[in-house]
Amino acid sequence: MTEPTPPAGTEDAELAPPRGLWARMREDPQYAPEHLALEAVRRLGPEARDWARRVRHERPELGADALAEVAVKRFLTLARLSGAVSGAAGLPGAVVDVGVLAWTQARMVLHVAAAYGVDPVHPERAADLLVLQRVHKAAGGARIALAVAAGRERASVLLARAAVKPLGQAMLRLGVKLAQMAGVRAAKRVFAKLVPGAAIVLGTWVNSSATAALARRTVAHYRAVSRPALPPATAS
Repeated sequence: MTEPTPPAGTEDAELAPPRGLWARMREDPQYAPEHLALEAVRRLGPEARDWARRVRHERPELGADALAEVAVKRFLTLARLSGAVSGAAGLPGAVVDVGVLAWTQARMVLHVAAAYGVDPVHPERAADLLVLQRVHKAAGGARIALAVAAGRERASVLLARAAVKPLGQAMLRLGVKLAQMAGVRAAKRVFAKLVPGAAIVLGTWVNSSATAALARRTVAHYRAVSRPALPPATAS
């Protein structure tokens, strides 16, 4: 039996967050996960939706669990390969690495949602991302933070200031926030960047472990959403 088509965009699409998103996150590191989640739904949601539609058309016999497994396997592989992608040492390289990992994980979550028939383009998926990646404990808090981040994003001064604002403390805060979102301890990632050769071994293990844990939470969540509990039986 042939394997279903891999998720769209994973072969040749930009694997790292787009430059405009980096600018927003650098300027507003406190809400970096929220900015990433909003951009991921806008940019990656359509990709996930189109992939799910295409594979269902090509392989109608495959169920939701099988489609989700295809997505998880593909993005676990990408997560393992995402370490040391920046080629830069020290803090800047560490921040780029955890940003790429968080972006890859967001793509995985949206593809799994699409596999279970949940609309990956719906704005609520941004809240799902933040809860599943354990940035927020509940959807309500995630929605509030997303609204704040969206308001900041609309402020035209953000991009202008990001172009001239020095890295320093803001970069450190950004790295910590992205590491939290990706399920990676910032200290480990920075250590891997500072010690020659460590990034490959440590980065692969940490990325794989964090992404596998996220995959389990994501599959459980969308499987439950797509299969609502039956109503209680009424007494005859």
